[in-house]
Amino acid sequence: MNRNRSRHYRALTGKLRRKVAAISPAILVLSLVTVAAAPPAAAVSGPLPLIENFEGSVPLGTGTPGLFGFGSDAASIPKLAVAAAADLPGAVADNHALDVPYTVGGYGGFSYDLSAAQDWSPFGGFSFWVEGTGSGQKVEYEIKDGGADASHSELWQGFFTDTAAGWHQVLEPFAGLVRRGDYQPPGAPSDGVLDLTSMWGFAVNLPSGASGHLVFDEFSLYGHSSAKFSATSSTYLVNAGQSASVGVKLLLASGVLLTAPVSVSYRLGGGTAVTGTDFTAASGAVTFPAGSTALTVETIAVPTSAGTPAGESKSIPVNLSSADATLVGPSPVVVINAHGLPYLDRKLPVAARVADLMKRMSLAEKVGQMTQAERAAVGDGTDITRYALGSLLSGGGSVPTPNTPAAWADMVDGYQTQALSTPLQIPLIYGIDSVHGDNNLSGATLFPHNIGMGATRDPALARQEGVVTATETRATGIPWAFAPCVCVTRDERWGRSYESFGEDPSLVSQMETVIDGLQGNGNLAGKTSVLATAKHFLGDGGTKYGSSTTNDYKIDQGVTYATPAQLNALYLAPFKTAVDKGVGSVMPSYSSLQILGQDTAPIKMHARADLITGVLKNQLGFKGFVISDYAAIDQIGPDYKSDVKIGINADLDMIMVPNNYATFISDLTALNASGDVSTARIDDAVARILTQKFALGLFDHPMADRSNASTIGSAAHRAVARRAVAESQVLFKNSGNLLPLAKNARIYVAGSLADNVGNQSGGWTLTWQGQSGEIPGGTSILAGIRQVAPHATVTYSATAATPTAGSTVGIVAVGDTPYAEGMGDVGVNGHGLQLSVADRNAVDTVCGAMRCVVLDVSGRPLDLTGIVPEATAVVASWLPGTEGAGVADVLFGNRPFTGRLPVTWVKAESQLPMNLGDKNYDPLFPYGWGLRTDPDRNRLQVLRDQLERQSGAAGAVRSLDVVLSQRNWAADGSTRNADQLLDRLKSLAGVMSDGRKFSFVQQDVLVSVARDLAQRAIVDGGSAAMSATASLTSGADHDIAGGHPVQAITGLIKARMVALAVSP
Repeated sequence: MNRNRSRHYRALTGKLRRKVAAISPAILVLSLVTVAAAPPAAAVSGPLPLIENFEGSVPLGTGTPGLFGFGSDAASIPKLAVAAAADLPGAVADNHALDVPYTVGGYGGFSYDLSAAQDWSPFGGFSFWVEGTGSGQKVEYEIKDGGADASHSELWQGFFTDTAAGWHQVLEPFAGLVRRGDYQPPGAPSDGVLDLTSMWGFAVNLPSGASGHLVFDEFSLYGHSSAKFSATSSTYLVNAGQSASVGVKLLLASGVLLTAPVSVSYRLGGGTAVTGTDFTAASGAVTFPAGSTALTVETIAVPTSAGTPAGESKSIPVNLSSADATLVGPSPVVVINAHGLPYLDRKLPVAARVADLMKRMSLAEKVGQMTQAERAAVGDGTDITRYALGSLLSGGGSVPTPNTPAAWADMVDGYQTQALSTPLQIPLIYGIDSVHGDNNLSGATLFPHNIGMGATRDPALARQEGVVTATETRATGIPWAFAPCVCVTRDERWGRSYESFGEDPSLVSQMETVIDGLQGNGNLAGKTSVLATAKHFLGDGGTKYGSSTTNDYKIDQGVTYATPAQLNALYLAPFKTAVDKGVGSVMPSYSSLQILGQDTAPIKMHARADLITGVLKNQLGFKGFVISDYAAIDQIGPDYKSDVKIGINADLDMIMVPNNYATFISDLTALNASGDVSTARIDDAVARILTQKFALGLFDHPMADRSNASTIGSAAHRAVARRAVAESQVLFKNSGNLLPLAKNARIYVAGSLADNVGNQSGGWTLTWQGQSGEIPGGTSILAGIRQVAPHATVTYSATAATPTAGSTVGIVAVGDTPYAEGMGDVGVNGHGLQLSVADRNAVDTVCGAMRCVVLDVSGRPLDLTGIVPEATAVVASWLPGTEGAGVADVLFGNRPFTGRLPVTWVKAESQLPMNLGDKNYDPLFPYGWGLRTDPDRNRLQVLRDQLERQSGAAGAVRSLDVVLSQRNWAADGSTRNADQLLDRLKSLAGVMSDGRKFSFVQQDVLVSVARDLAQRAIVDGGSAAMSATASLTSGADHDIAGGHPVQAITGLIKARMVALAVSP
């Protein structure tokens, strides 16, 4: 629509910087205090009504949040600068403004994105000053309303024309702005209402195909709004016979009260509820008396009728209107819950409930169940009802404000209320990437990433991690975790390698006890359970470096080349384990797969019906549902409708759209009508999804159970994670038995990872890519050292710049900054396997001055070839998460070193990929390497005492008594005759080789003693012995993970003999 805006573009003739708008006659300003801004953020320079005046610290940068330019190409991005602007009328002599020269081709402009939303509703309009040149060019400006952040907000626009040279003020009443029709960001609210309560900033779009020069200053708000009101909730759920209490809330500026009454009228009716049967028609009004203040609430009682027949839910709109004030948001609706239908009967079997519900569902409702949207995309949530959406997710960093357990639960319950506003009231299932704890939640307990958990070789501990993660996640209202990753990493240049438990599928399968913990051993409805997701099917850890075509990624989302035998041997076994454990969902990989000898070209995994249908569902018998990865079907091609067709027919059951849900729903509906996607395929998908929703108890208890919220980040949960950190530490070298350290030592601590919880937690921590710095509730390694050894004298300098004199032992924590997925591929964003210059210098300084321990705090093996000879002791600390004290526990002997390498640690990047079983296997440290600091005999004694209480283990106990005989051990606990002891351990392993009677952990105790004996010989033999035995020791670790203790000990006996033969 063509609008005359010339009245808003004014020359200033006086000296006033601001114009004061008239105050609405119904409100009175109590004081001159303005509304406070949102909590301090990078893009906020002062309290409202000022937004930005370019004085002091200006958040000028290259991206959101902050002030930044944008454009269709580099030339179109304006060169923003803060410059002196003393000529602005009324300005002080040192005034500054934003200087914007521009030459725009396709499009260009600048954006000012706030990092926290602000409430602009108390004000009447948006204002700024601009110095023009009289070019006659028309310039668009816009404000950003609602949504999850500035990148997902609804855009409302106005225009001015550069008609004259000099400074002018633009004053735009909010009522004069129109919703931008040519473009809205993905995930922006679509309600078409300028709410003003959650504003994310503004932007200016410069004229296309033009050059010019403008200067901007004093972006602010002005005037006061008239009185407004809203419903306290958009939906009120009641059972038949109950009364809903509908709240009407007065919206005013802080410090403002009514000088005259405001009356809000209501009228019931117009929905699916029948007047006289389900409720009694009524109308009336509530009145806010003069003197009322902001957020005053009046209530409307809406009684419903009892004894109505069984049926679907019914709606009673409560139509609100007022001649005195403006309604913000929609009128509320009272929903009478569905009742008396078989699928609502919790006593019936799940299969019967699913069958009854399915026969009641329309195609639209079924397609909605197959649709998962990002929370930021649904805005106020009304589209959940409109499209009958079945699922929402939070991607990495997609969090409520504030990021608290209560805010999460409130948010999820709000979305769930929208889902329960549909006739059948099918609840949402909300999913999140809880990959090392509830890692999007501030203050949650964060565990080591999977690569560290694989180093523990402790399946029981992995199960405990699952319980803690599920408990904290479910307490926020979220019943579904996109975890665990059961990928098998085969090239550590992959940015997701730390999400894997290791390079051996047998090890990965052993650690899948985490699924038992997540899913409550099958009791999904429990408040300490969530639905688990095995990902990423199939072969994502085997992609070839350089094969990715996504963005500038090198290996993530690339191509895996494998024969059928390799596919089965390396990648399929962990998914069989997951299916056997009853995992509820499986997520395919972004990557492509070319089966050698079968495929002529790579095929996207999301398009492989032969593997998803043929192998996963038919061969392995998977009964859960398949969820796509984030927008992954978009990569299938050649167009979106084809993506939908191919993906659904490949047996994807739910699509993580995540933003374009309206198009997905339209396309799938059309494909069903044309016969390209059968009704039977849709029914199978929906039945699988509903089965899991019933199993989770969502139909019976759809709202958040917050009773475990107090356990989030609790001491008990952190103790489990701290133990996991301690067990994950892998000791490479311990010359002179430096470790454990004395707790009263004089210690010099250095390195970039010593005091940075964000770095030590890695990616998928509060945000997708993670972040350096503090993490609420986290303990750094340095803080852990001070906690575990309070009597030590600790000197700390990250760069080792502080003099080292006076310290007798050093600890240098080196490693990575956070990354995730392809953004962390080696060769992307500067990521590599070399230590930073600062960390290398810190090692040189500290280790050159004293005996030292080097901790490698990283998600994958870094290049330590030059570090190992320099350091006295070397430890792989992985990404420990929030509990840095677990690292200190092993450094000072509170717990022994017991961890083993879950991946091969190469000498140089040029050796990659290198994995156990390869020809010419010659790493720096082989798979399975890890020195221990607990006595061998003690381990065997603990095992013996345990087996004595175990039925059917008498033979093993007798054999252990022989091994534990004092004639085999010296007074200091060392072995008298290693050869004899190894032979007896091998015999004992034969007695305990039945995996049905003896667990992996029990068998592993025997192998650990044999490993210790072999590794001591290898250490004595030096690098030549390491090279000569690497295949044997790594093979032994593979054997024990596969349940073959005799073969494992046999290999270690050979390794010891080889090491002794090459020893100097």
